[in-house]
Amino acid sequence: MSESPAQGLIDQGMEYLGVRYKYGGSSPETGLDCSGLVQNVFRNAVGLDLPRRASDMARLGTKVGRAELQPGDLVFFNTSRRAYSHVGLYIGDGQFLHAPASGGKVRVEDMNGRYWVARFNGARRLISENEG
Repeated sequence: MSESPAQGLIDQGMEYLGVRYKYGGSSPETGLDCSGLVQNVFRNAVGLDLPRRASDMARLGTKVGRAELQPGDLVFFNTSRRAYSHVGLYIGDGQFLHAPASGGKVRVEDMNGRYWVARFNGARRLISENEG
């Protein structure tokens, strides 16, 4: 049995762990920002080309509530006093993969941490478990 598209996204995303953050970065070799990370993951795992900006990604797919999150969903945060200024990939169990700010590296974090809870902006589902 082949893996689900969502599992493919997570497996692909995990290959970027430790890649350094670079503002505007869209290449794992030179560094990634949050949307660059998500773009690479979706392109390489499911062949989907996403827009460059997190705020544009926030208009795609189906809106999902925090309680309905599934692995592979995009999660959005307001990190620079702008809605949808940060995006990550939900991987399950309250965890998400993202490229944090300058000086950071791609990592997994707990969405239930106070910082992220206060800045959560919503989530979008671009693929569903029964596709593929």
